[in-house]
Amino acid sequence: MQQIKEYEVYIVISQTGTFLSRLLKFITKAEYNHASLSLDRTLGTMYSFGRVNPYNPVVGGFVMESPHWGTFKRFQETEAVVLRVPVTEQQYLELQAYLAKMYGEKQKYHYNYLGLFLAWFSIAYQQENAYYCSEFVRDILDRFAIVDAQRFEKIVKPENFLHVIGDDVVYTGNLQEYAMQEKFF
Repeated sequence: MQQIKEYEVYIVISQTGTFLSRLLKFITKAEYNHASLSLDRTLGTMYSFGRVNPYNPVVGGFVMESPHWGTFKRFQETEAVVLRVPVTEQQYLELQAYLAKMYGEKQKYHYNYLGLFLAWFSIAYQQENAYYCSEFVRDILDRFAIVDAQRFEKIVKPENFLHVIGDDVVYTGNLQEYAMQEKFF
């Protein structure tokens, strides 16, 4: 009997403890201030809009992230919630190709600094090829018909993913601990 492969993507919302994330937490009162998307349970590669260089919080763009390198390795006390979202094989394969294409053209994508700033004032502002982290994840979920964007508020915050798709929480706790335990499964 042939086993049917299930396809899933993972939304990771996190709080790194960086100066900027602590400032955002103070201003927004939100427990988590970053969102990423991964195509595998180990989170070996995650996609988001964030720091291009782990030591420079000012320059942002489209990035690949991992608990094993970059910003998350530098900030090992990062707290996270990992959400599992089932997808079809077609959605998974199209998403995989799209993210690879985006990363291959990453220089054309920019961090939506103005959109993030205006979000603090409840003003939605989108630019072509520019996102902040949760805006990117919401766009991906909508673009591939995984979750309808209408389910989100007009300004999406990382914690909104808990309310919209939070019924399948895989893990809550230290991101490094999760990555270590998943290495052995």
